[in-house]
Amino acid sequence: MSNFEDFKISTDVKRAVLEMGFTEPTPIQEKAIGPILAGTDLIGQAQTGTGKTAAFGIPLVEKVSKRPGPEAIILTPTRELAIQVSVELQKLSRYKGLNVLAVYGGEPIYHQIRALKKGVHIVVGTPGRVLDHLNRKTLRTDRIHTAILDEADEMLDMGFIEDIESILKRLPSRRQSLLFSATIPAPIKKLAHNYLNNPQTISVSNGDVTAETVDQVFYRTFEQDKFDTLCQIIENEDIRLGIIFCRTKKGVSHLTEALKKRGYRAEELHGDLVQSQRSRVMQLFRTSRIDFLVATDIAARGIDVAHVSHVINYDIPEDPERYVHRIGRTGRAGNKGIALTLVTPKDMRFLQSIESKINLSLTAEPLNNEYADLEQSVNDLKKAMAKKHKPDQAYSDSASHLLNEFNSQELVEALLEKLVKSKNDGVPSEYHFGETGGQNGMVRFFLNVGRNIDLHPKKMLEQLSLLAGIPEQMVGRIDIFEKFSFFEVPEEVAPFVYEALRSGGLDGKNIHLEPAKPQKSKTS
Repeated sequence: MSNFEDFKISTDVKRAVLEMGFTEPTPIQEKAIGPILAGTDLIGQAQTGTGKTAAFGIPLVEKVSKRPGPEAIILTPTRELAIQVSVELQKLSRYKGLNVLAVYGGEPIYHQIRALKKGVHIVVGTPGRVLDHLNRKTLRTDRIHTAILDEADEMLDMGFIEDIESILKRLPSRRQSLLFSATIPAPIKKLAHNYLNNPQTISVSNGDVTAETVDQVFYRTFEQDKFDTLCQIIENEDIRLGIIFCRTKKGVSHLTEALKKRGYRAEELHGDLVQSQRSRVMQLFRTSRIDFLVATDIAARGIDVAHVSHVINYDIPEDPERYVHRIGRTGRAGNKGIALTLVTPKDMRFLQSIESKINLSLTAEPLNNEYADLEQSVNDLKKAMAKKHKPDQAYSDSASHLLNEFNSQELVEALLEKLVKSKNDGVPSEYHFGETGGQNGMVRFFLNVGRNIDLHPKKMLEQLSLLAGIPEQMVGRIDIFEKFSFFEVPEEVAPFVYEALRSGGLDGKNIHLEPAKPQKSKTS
């Protein structure tokens, strides 16, 4: 299929499609439009950014005839997605003159009731509000010929399955049913089996959807350093609009507050906000009056904002599919996007799962934070000077001694350099291993297992790569004995290797790992 002219759709719909800037169908559109036009029930596996709204929207708009009463109903997990889908359908149907209405909670229901009475052809809504209209008998179902479940797995995660089943049971049995979902877990399969008629299943490759338009990198950090790492990244990157993802609502609130205290323009978006708050935040973000939207996965569903330059995974998602959803918020419409992920040692297994899913190895980026650390060190000294307390006599004596011995300008410069270097290594004090007997620039570790668990150099290299994301060529000398082993890694990744192996074990087995003790030279 080369273009939309090859589909059996009317001139009015083709004209709207072309005016929306669509020239060639995406893979999901190419696979879905024909079967939907033919009346086939369909299961479409595709994630955000694949063009699936148009995949079901184009044939749906073609089939709706402008008779009185709704002819189609689309269920979405969030208010934002309901609005986004309704806006796109309204654009697709501009020359057919269809009325599309989004119904969702958080706003007075009487406005929606009034619109339904005036006449609506397509209803897009969240399950709870749609069910509310059905219970009030304000939503007619007798002429509905198409039912669509969009982002079905998200509706499952949000606990909407019972509401969805209740809605589907009230629709005409002779209808076309379409289900779109990024993943197809067992409950979704059961739902499809119960409510779809001999559906055709189509899917698009998850690995190739965003790789061409999104640069994906990660930064190694430690849990206690994540916020400082994030701030250093923000200072080093040219971010026009950024979405920062956290796993929980509590995490979103804490991070947003911390960013504001640092002077960044950020607002939070999560499920506890009422609709008026959500609308205000999204308006601020769309008009670039804030730079960062800090959000949970579910709250970010349906966000379609142009020119999002960066997606930052402050908390790495445990599910690779969620990673694909997240980074799909940038790199749209041919624009380049950047996806940055903060990875702690305990997160490495999630990074490995993501890389396997998208068939791509993410690049580990070093932090370039010298000037940020210098500024922070100066601020720290200023704060110390501003404190009105009498210093310890030992500090006063040492300071006097140093000022008598050195030039004050040079002394302050040396102090700042020392502070910057202590910050710039990015390593908490507990990971300063001291002398371990490793080669120059390397840290040598002792491991309490060896050939007794069938450990050999190749397996050691594979495990270090798997658990800590360390390229095999970075690993130095490996010595494996019957019941213990030694290996060396560069100083800059040693803390990460240390934490990753201590939390993740080795080859599925619990192990004891510690910095090696330097060998004492033998004397005659």
